[in-house]
Amino acid sequence: MRVYLPATLPTLRRLLDTGCLDAPPLAGFAVTGALREWYAEGDQEELEYAALTLATRASLRLLDVDPDAPPRRAVVVADVADGAVLPAPALDRGAVTVGASVSLAEVRSVHVDHPAAEADVRAAVESVVAADLGSEDAAFVMEQAEGHELQWYATQELGPLLELS
Repeated sequence: MRVYLPATLPTLRRLLDTGCLDAPPLAGFAVTGALREWYAEGDQEELEYAALTLATRASLRLLDVDPDAPPRRAVVVADVADGAVLPAPALDRGAVTVGASVSLAEVRSVHVDHPAAEADVRAAVESVVAADLGSEDAAFVMEQAEGHELQWYATQELGPLLELS
């Protein structure tokens, strides 16, 4: 199953250095039955983009708890065994828990903000909790960051990406 795992640049560094993401369980997002039902008009590509978007927002929450991380959202896209993925509908319609270790070999791509997005991402990190609680002003700040498309990187590009960051 393809999963979208929120990350930060330090998470990507650990992935590159150790060959694995952090120890399971891992919070992520996927095209779950509930997401498919909610987004009934979407094709597979649109559903995967919706899961990626959910993971991108979750990356902001990781940045909120790691103030030393560069303010750039990141998402790791991996194909893991179906049996390792459990839906977590209480969290979100696309939320899943990955109960197995995710190795670099299972990673298909990584998506990361361009450095030009840092100011908007930093503001979104400061607003993420207020947005979750319903603040319209904070939601506007979140939309500014979400206006930046994440860049796509192959796994062999991780080293050069992290050297430039």
